Amino acid sequence: MKRISIFIMVLACTFASAQTIDDVLRYSTENMLGTARFQAMGGAFGALGGDFSALNVNPAGSAVFNFSEIGITGSNYNRNNDALFGNSTSNNKDNSLELNQIGGVFVFKSNNSPWKKIALAFNYDMVQNFDNEFYARGNTQVGIDNYFLNFAQGQELGPLRVQQGEYIEEAYLDIGANMGYAAQQAFLGFQAGIIEPTADDDANTSYFSNAEYGSVNQQYLQNTSGYNSKFTLNFAGQYQENLYIGANLNFHNILYDRITYLDEDGYDQASPIQFTSFDNLLHTEGYGFSFGLGAIAKLNESIRVGGSYQSPTWYTLTDDTSQRINSSLAVSDIDFINFNIVNLYDEYRIKTPEKFTGSFAMVFGQDGLISFDYSYQDMSKAELRPTSDPSFSSENAFIANALGAVNSYRVGGEYRIEEVSLRAGYRFESSPYENGDLVGDLTGFSAGIGYNFGGSRLDLAFSRTEQDVNSYFFDAGIDNAALVNQINTNISLGYSVKF
Repeated sequence: MKRISIFIMVLACTFASAQTIDDVLRYSTENMLGTARFQAMGGAFGALGGDFSALNVNPAGSAVFNFSEIGITGSNYNRNNDALFGNSTSNNKDNSLELNQIGGVFVFKSNNSPWKKIALAFNYDMVQNFDNEFYARGNTQVGIDNYFLNFAQGQELGPLRVQQGEYIEEAYLDIGANMGYAAQQAFLGFQAGIIEPTADDDANTSYFSNAEYGSVNQQYLQNTSGYNSKFTLNFAGQYQENLYIGANLNFHNILYDRITYLDEDGYDQASPIQFTSFDNLLHTEGYGFSFGLGAIAKLNESIRVGGSYQSPTWYTLTDDTSQRINSSLAVSDIDFINFNIVNLYDEYRIKTPEKFTGSFAMVFGQDGLISFDYSYQDMSKAELRPTSDPSFSSENAFIANALGAVNSYRVGGEYRIEEVSLRAGYRFESSPYENGDLVGDLTGFSAGIGYNFGGSRLDLAFSRTEQDVNSYFFDAGIDNAALVNQINTNISLGYSVKF
């Protein structure tokens, strides 16, 4: 048989990939990006409105605009990650520049109706920027051989062999399609010489490791890229003088890539294996839909209150994965399993939980304002779907027990000196896990300045968030993880013009 040289070999996998709680959390999180004014005030806009990104918090906010307006924002994202693994800490930094927001609102006023204003708005926000990278290096007693042993035990040896007349990459894809992810990982470990059967019998189902060590050195690099964006169509109205009501239709789009590199050495001198490398690539695309409802009431000239409901987001996603592996005992043609050999997986869905927000603001005439938002989201209600899938059913049970309520608090203020506005904000978001050791609380602060030219406004914002996250090297098999202190710093510049 002649090996066919093509760029990508694809075989659809009928078994679910390892979609986990991590996927649910990744797409349930919105990182409070948006306009520069919104960021500078910590996102505390639920009772204020009059800002494009405020529509994400309370859809009634577009009716607060007095004039039709269009705005655009660009941001520089700086990631600083300190990764603790074993007894070593490694630092990694990443920068990216994005156009993260563009929106417009059209305001129609009426003098002969109790509905004083009607507003139609649209807004694009990058609610999550996935561009990030961290590097970890350290010593561990849990080598990568444990990953392959975990999947191999119980798998018959026969299918893990390359059959007569079959190429190794064909066998890899065929096993993934017909036997599932676990058997495919066992095949990789066996072909790379990392694990061996206890008996040279096709019916054998037990394996041992060729790696001998007390501890090993591991180097791990994870690079992610992509975005979670939201395009909002908004309708809102002002009733009489003191009530604003609005609704959103939100259309979400996801693009996510994650590539990981693992190198391992430091085995005993007598170990049959002296080095191992194992790399993985995940590509995810998808779309989603949600809606929002909200209201703002002016209790008097100074005090405003707001309330909003954000529906669950229903995502439809597809994954494809590629892998490559090598070791000092690997078969000679192991390099034919590489990133050009792609596993496609069945479409799946994620339902993120609904969110409730209550808001309060005090406006001091033309001098300034103070605003406070509180949001509640019960992450234990998140689901992987279809729930009839046995692997999703067990993971959903884990999600229901492991995750809890996320309480978010945002405080912002603005002080005006003629045409200049000085702003500051604070943000706190509790861990989505019942056990906060896995993912810590998020804290952030922000500041900014704006200048009103009359018919237009220029805004500049600085925001910083910090959170500790246990980042696992693999979704299943072994639980090696680096404790990553994530510090994200954004500098945003926005411009809006009235018409």
